[in-house]
Amino acid sequence: MQPSHLEELSHGMYVKPLGAECRRIWQRGDHALIGVSAGNSYFNQERLTKLLKWAGHSFAEIDVVYVDTHLDTMLIADGRAPLHAAKSSRSTIKDLRRRIRRSVELVDPDGVRLRVRSLTEVMDLPEYQKVRLSTDLAMREDPEFAATCEKMVRQVVGHRSTGDGNVMTKAHIEAGLSYLQAEAPLFVDSPSIFDVRSSVVCYHMLTPITDQLCRRDSSFRCAPENGYLIVRPTELGES
Repeated sequence: MQPSHLEELSHGMYVKPLGAECRRIWQRGDHALIGVSAGNSYFNQERLTKLLKWAGHSFAEIDVVYVDTHLDTMLIADGRAPLHAAKSSRSTIKDLRRRIRRSVELVDPDGVRLRVRSLTEVMDLPEYQKVRLSTDLAMREDPEFAATCEKMVRQVVGHRSTGDGNVMTKAHIEAGLSYLQAEAPLFVDSPSIFDVRSSVVCYHMLTPITDQLCRRDSSFRCAPENGYLIVRPTELGES
């Protein structure tokens, strides 16, 4: 189920489902999960607004989840003092909330279809906690999935500027794995977590974890009605 010729133009965005099953789930249009990373320069105001407008055309329900966990841990791994890291994290999250709020006000001013929550809030849901048990177990006991998680962390950390001359340390890997451990359940079974019939996780690029979870030959797979889409503005070119 690799990305292929399935890519198409949809309401001003390039959209690529990761295979036929993901395309089927997209076409059902039940639910979209849009994850937004704090501190990621990709998610500027214009791109956020375009993404939410596209989702509004395509899905009956939309959840926007912004990641607010383990940001300070990564900054501490960069060499920041804990108090400075905590202050910087709060500022970054505050700015992200502001951008999301502005986009939501433009796309869904009545607040009918778009729900916005932090990952911390989602982590309190009983459904999330059930899925978290299975993903934590897979990270510990499934060698393929564990290797994929570490690959994703190294990929993300390798593209950020650290406080140590861009040197990736053990502390960076551990912080990244903690971050991913909190986020992974959303990739694995978003229909259960958000109580919807089916759901697609929307992101602007292919990641190692989504690539593995949607493969038929993978030892640890996503839920049957969980799909993935690569979604990018047309001006950025095909993904």
